[in-house]
Amino acid sequence: MLILNATGLTKTYTLGNRQIRVLDNVSIDVPEGEFLVVSGSSGSGKSTLLSVLSGLDRPTAGRVILEGIDITDAKEDDLAHIRNQRIGFVFQSFHLVPSMSALENVMFPAELKKDAEARDRATSLLERLGLAERAGHFPHQLSGGEQQRVAMGRALINRPRIIFADEPTGNLDSEAGRTIMDLLLEFHRELGTTLVLVTHNLNIAALADRRLTLIDGRIREGG
Repeated sequence: MLILNATGLTKTYTLGNRQIRVLDNVSIDVPEGEFLVVSGSSGSGKSTLLSVLSGLDRPTAGRVILEGIDITDAKEDDLAHIRNQRIGFVFQSFHLVPSMSALENVMFPAELKKDAEARDRATSLLERLGLAERAGHFPHQLSGGEQQRVAMGRALINRPRIIFADEPTGNLDSEAGRTIMDLLLEFHRELGTTLVLVTHNLNIAALADRRLTLIDGRIREGG
């Protein structure tokens, strides 16, 4: 069963008098539960593709169907609801709220959906992520690897059907990066969550069920 279907995705930007095509007629089918890696060189369009697939950005042309819902032209309020209920995000730059503790950052998406168990589930996730003793710390008091684990907890708190990860180890040293990937794959297997991950790291790409490569905005199977 497909959890994500994208057809004919094109994304262009206007720079002065020039039209820059970042994505060029990209089509992707993602089966439920798959670990898919999208790789490619810098500037190939990987992050743009992830943003379009997840509803953070809109394509210039093409359609995106997520769990049977066409999100391409959805209103922003509807998109925000879909992202909160169905999608988890892990970014290279963490995007934690500086004024919130680790626990509060993890709780935040569950609080938005008025989940009465938000605190208990956030506490449990932090324990699983090895951060129980850091729950009261703020982002500036955490290492990069710890911040990324908090970001993972935030992505997982609402039990999303699909996680989009954009270079999740890109700002980490090799040891912290391995820890993040081990945890991501552990949750992916345990929960059956679909994982769509963008990376230029060939070692990470080798772990995927399937790999797609972007070259100048066009996609091809394999490496």
